[in-house]
Amino acid sequence: MRTGDNDATARRIPGQPAEAAIDQAQSGGSWCGGAQPTPPGGWNLVYDRFDLAQEATREALCTLGNGYWATRGAVPGSTADAVHYPGTYLAGIYNRLTTALDGHTVETEHLVNAPDWTFLTARVGDGPVLCPGSPEMLSYRQDLDLRTGVLTRTHRYRDAAGRTTRVTSRQFQSLTETHLAALELILEAEDWFGEMTVESAVNGAVANRNVAADRALAHEHLVPVRSVELDGEAVLYEAVTNQSRISIATAARTRVGAADTVVDRRLIAEQARAGHTITLSLGRGIPVTLEKIVAVATSRDRAASTAALDAGNRIGRAPGFGELLGAQENAWAALWERFGIDLETGVRQSLALNLHIFHVLQTVAAADTDLDAGLPARGLHGEGYRGHIFWDELFVYPMLTLRRPELTRSFLLYRYRRLDAARAAARDDGLNGAMFPWQSGSDGREETPAELFNVRNGVWMADNSRRQRHVGLAVAYSVWQYYQATADTGFLTEYGAEILVEVARLFTSLAVRNPADDHFDISGVMGPDEYHDGYPDAPGQGLRNNAYTNVLAAWVLARAEDAVDLLACRDCDPLWRRLHLKPEEPAHWDRISRRLRVPFHDGVISQFEGYEALEEFDWDAYRARYGNIGRLDLILQAEGDTTNRYRLSKQADVLMLFYLFSADELRTVFERLGYTLPPELIPRTVQYYLARTSHGSTLSRLTHGWVLARTDRPRSWSLFEQALEADLADTQGGTTHEGVHLGAMAGTADMVIRCYGGVETRQDALWLHPVLPAELTEATFRFSYRGQPISIGLTQDRARLRLYPCSAGPVRLCVEGIEKTLTPGEVWEVDLPSAAAAHALPEPGADPTAPMLRD
Repeated sequence: MRTGDNDATARRIPGQPAEAAIDQAQSGGSWCGGAQPTPPGGWNLVYDRFDLAQEATREALCTLGNGYWATRGAVPGSTADAVHYPGTYLAGIYNRLTTALDGHTVETEHLVNAPDWTFLTARVGDGPVLCPGSPEMLSYRQDLDLRTGVLTRTHRYRDAAGRTTRVTSRQFQSLTETHLAALELILEAEDWFGEMTVESAVNGAVANRNVAADRALAHEHLVPVRSVELDGEAVLYEAVTNQSRISIATAARTRVGAADTVVDRRLIAEQARAGHTITLSLGRGIPVTLEKIVAVATSRDRAASTAALDAGNRIGRAPGFGELLGAQENAWAALWERFGIDLETGVRQSLALNLHIFHVLQTVAAADTDLDAGLPARGLHGEGYRGHIFWDELFVYPMLTLRRPELTRSFLLYRYRRLDAARAAARDDGLNGAMFPWQSGSDGREETPAELFNVRNGVWMADNSRRQRHVGLAVAYSVWQYYQATADTGFLTEYGAEILVEVARLFTSLAVRNPADDHFDISGVMGPDEYHDGYPDAPGQGLRNNAYTNVLAAWVLARAEDAVDLLACRDCDPLWRRLHLKPEEPAHWDRISRRLRVPFHDGVISQFEGYEALEEFDWDAYRARYGNIGRLDLILQAEGDTTNRYRLSKQADVLMLFYLFSADELRTVFERLGYTLPPELIPRTVQYYLARTSHGSTLSRLTHGWVLARTDRPRSWSLFEQALEADLADTQGGTTHEGVHLGAMAGTADMVIRCYGGVETRQDALWLHPVLPAELTEATFRFSYRGQPISIGLTQDRARLRLYPCSAGPVRLCVEGIEKTLTPGEVWEVDLPSAAAAHALPEPGADPTAPMLRD
């Protein structure tokens, strides 16, 4: 593995704020919370000292999960305070509370912080608890092994009496027994002998206090039900959410390896805690091992009588730590075999990418167990965004669909099950079809708050993000992309086509015909930009003809028509009965998909109609004044100003079109709409918006790096590196502790495969058009296309495709314009354009996506 300069190096576009200082200006802390350099391979996140200031970030980055639930990497035995924040989150477990706020009542729904199963402390005799940061600590090491999902801590302490004690723990969330988690504690009296006291409990005294901006909101979601002993080693703690009435039962079994070392064991049966206090007799230099196995169940689980009975039954038959660990190692090995990406680049980049993939997998791995849960934008790693589901899933699905398409299917079913709620939302606005919410939680209603707390001035400001109707377009887009990659006609028949049609109906009713020129306009919406919720004289009222929304709507309308045609001759009577499709509807979709208006100005695609009338923004002055200007909405509101006045964006808006579509696809959509995309318009549009984006979203640099991949590879790679750093360097100024940004993490992995690797699925074929940056000399990955596992190895001048032996049918491939049909077991090697030619930049005015054109 080649190592080199691992720091992202930014390059400045004339007129745009310099990016060279972005990492330092926006960083909320050191890299990965102060992680140490790791050996080649990039598989271990290691900390060799305790740092109070970095602990919150480390807890998020060391979260352990399996898709069913996840636990932040807080030190066992800690409680929520200024340093630590233990958090346990179960997928799909929400609760709704009301808060009296500034004279009015606010209702909010949150992903619930569940009882803390990791509570485990040790002390020598009657001395203080041995914990990191205490005066007694001699050394500290924490190691998250990404290959196995095991978090290991080794600490040494020396008390006032000179007694030295080593405390080692290993912890993981089981991938094979998804309701189980395991924690092993090894105690060693290095130079003394005597008694130690261990307290092992389930701590139910928890609340939702992870997000500073939400601290004024009601945060007590759990009501204790009971705390009981199941047997001499196991206890059960049960609580219920106070609004959604979901029972959460946690059963914990604490077992000592050498039974003869147990001096005493006493029950802890309190209102908010259940566990045991165990006194041990330690010999000098003789380690004593305890294992804590925990089972959790909820009343939302399938095939269960009650949560308490299920948790009790599971802990009763749970294997020991060693057996669970062996299965864990095998399960993660299989996941990495399928999802791993090998990069010939710097160690830091490899570790960052592995960490990204790891955290995505921890959020989704158990989705195929028929969970009814969506993809929270901040994972199961904290309480950021209140655990809600946004359009970020759009950036996660490609990573899943090409490896484990059943995972994408499961999350799309979360959306399908809430289709009736989306229909109701549309009806309430006087519209047809289905209007998916900008923020979704338990039942699919709109969870976007009406107000956003500005931490800069302590003032609540209007939040009109619910006008981002494009979330429904993103769902429909993902449905069709899933179908293209899998040919899963059954999914399309039972679920996908219904989503496509209902979203098409919504945008058909939003589109208003202008008789003057026979074009259709869409008003009252917000684009992905988020900094414009209306015009300067009409804040909050939305915009006219947001280009991203209109172009994607035109594409979705055409795909809905395709889906109806595809299923017309199939046995789909239940679908047609549900849809009540009128004969004239597809023709109307077709007409609108050809006549939606797209605004232009100064030779570029306008972000929305009237964008050119806004004022230019003084980027240099604000960067000099504030440094981190990612959240200009908060900065300007605190100054009594508004982002609605200026030509700026929080993140990619128009440029999202170049992220979602290859050049020929986008040209097809524009030509269908009656517009042309001349070669000079594309680079001009890209440069125009690059110079006007604050990158206030972790998704922004990812998207910008993607669209630059074929015109400015050095800058693209720099932005890719910055996307890798977003959560790891906490570039948003202290938000990583509230949860990782799942879309950005999945997007970096996807960028290697679909952008730099040039992998695309369309027209019933797999396309490959690699464009490796100079800094990436080799990449190897594996994915599945229509049931066929395929391994791809790329260098600067060669591509090697291997189809694994299986029962799948032949696959049609197109590599660099060369078409070929391969059968399982075949290997195809293709010479790529020379590195010199591939890395040559186009002449000014050339089409930056021209290499992506398929003839």
